Amino acid sequence: MQKVNLIYPGDSDCIKRMRAIDDTIHIFSGKWKLAIISHLCARQMRYSELLKDINGIAGKVLSRELKDLEMNGLIIREVTTGSPVAVSYVLSDYGKTLKVLIDAMAEWGLKHREKIFGKQLVQ
Repeated sequence: MQKVNLIYPGDSDCIKRMRAIDDTIHIFSGKWKLAIISHLCARQMRYSELLKDINGIAGKVLSRELKDLEMNGLIIREVTTGSPVAVSYVLSDYGKTLKVLIDAMAEWGLKHREKIFGKQLVQ
């Protein structure tokens, strides 16, 4: 893997990488997207399960965020016909690629908390 130097802001590789980072940050923007994706990393979930499990999220906000994640190809909305109709959400194959990034962010965050607060506050 080629190492890219991010020191020179005018460098075209740097500009491409910064745009890619901006795109990534946009995917995780807002308070709830990361929580939704993290829950769906574990298993397929229905709307009501997400609403119950994600503490503090409002129904309208959850609906909006799910639509945005679906529009970006990260989740799939699955409708099961029958009585009653069941709607559930699952990560797409593309969305599953975020698990590595989420795990890396969690690992870095734990190290950061330990550095800032000390080992006793990390748990």
